[in-house]
Amino acid sequence: MNPTHRRIEVNGITLALTAAGEGPLVILCHGWPELGLSWRHQVSALAASGFRVAAPDMRGFGGSSAPLPIEAYSILHLVGDMVGLVEALGAERAVIVGHDWGAPVAWHAALLRPDIFRAVVGMSVPHRPRGPQPPLTMLRAAGLERFYWCYFQEPGVAEAEFERDPAATLRRLLHSGSGDAATAEGAFLVVPEGGGFLANTTDPVALPAWIDTETFAEMSETYRRTGFRGGLNWYRNIDRNWELTAPWQGAKITQPALFIAGARDAVIAGPIGRRALAAMPEAVPGLRMTLMLEGAGHWIQQERAAAVNTALIDFLRGLPG
Repeated sequence: MNPTHRRIEVNGITLALTAAGEGPLVILCHGWPELGLSWRHQVSALAASGFRVAAPDMRGFGGSSAPLPIEAYSILHLVGDMVGLVEALGAERAVIVGHDWGAPVAWHAALLRPDIFRAVVGMSVPHRPRGPQPPLTMLRAAGLERFYWCYFQEPGVAEAEFERDPAATLRRLLHSGSGDAATAEGAFLVVPEGGGFLANTTDPVALPAWIDTETFAEMSETYRRTGFRGGLNWYRNIDRNWELTAPWQGAKITQPALFIAGARDAVIAGPIGRRALAAMPEAVPGLRMTLMLEGAGHWIQQERAAAVNTALIDFLRGLPG
């Protein structure tokens, strides 16, 4: 049951896709700065358990299209890509799973199209209901002008920093965001005055044990070729997404849901993450379980592949039908 790789026309763009298995469809949405191969452990495990799995390089990443306009990366485009993918694969319904930025895509796919997405799994990023003001406005009002979301807004700035040495950038991000890092307090998510995002990260002597050299080499070569522009444009739509989702103000996600995260994940350990985690049961009344894996950091499906696979398969097998 070896995975196959293909390119598929979806929603006016091309998605590079890894697929495997037969049965009910499960779509895996990666985050930043990752690729579809971040799900390599889950693709095989889910396929062997009787599910059809599709893990695309998301819009702007890897082998998929990376449109030039910043506004082509809104949450409606990203959800639209997944809606189109379900149709292109000949299915009517799917379970959608997302990690990091892929989690908001999955949460919003469930919120906007419950007729298609019958269940949802979020990893590392809790569902955040639409707030009273645009997110960047709220951050700046709270004195968080140096939070990395703000740093990523100016086109070309973060790209220049990350593309000087893509391999070193990825080493630093993967290590500093993982459970292997010295602290889970998320200090590296705040960019120091006069410095860049990587200033508070560490370049490890060796790769984390949970990523092999071949996979890391493929990631590094891909980002050397594509640059980081596509994924960074997702962040440049944060306030636009707030505007576009006004019709769903107060709406809840009622499908069966699962949330998985690492207990040492800076996204969860910080105050913003803790508040979102506490508020999630009300916004996601279908939430069946929140699984926090001790010792793990942000890259949960890679750091704790076996535990994540078990939780996913148990959740999928427990769904109606």
